[in-house]
Amino acid sequence: MKAFRRVMLVLGVAGVIGGVARIVGKPVPTPSTKGGWRELEGPNFR
Repeated sequence: MKAFRRVMLVLGVAGVIGGVARIVGKPVPTPSTKGGWRELEGPNFR
């Protein structure tokens, strides 16, 4: 019974840590890549 309680405690702690990591570790949204490339214009690019 003691081992079962320890396993449940470890699983609970792991769940809490995983939940916090999931909430805090959200990735920063990347900027949109729409539009493709465009040719540069101007006197310095000729």
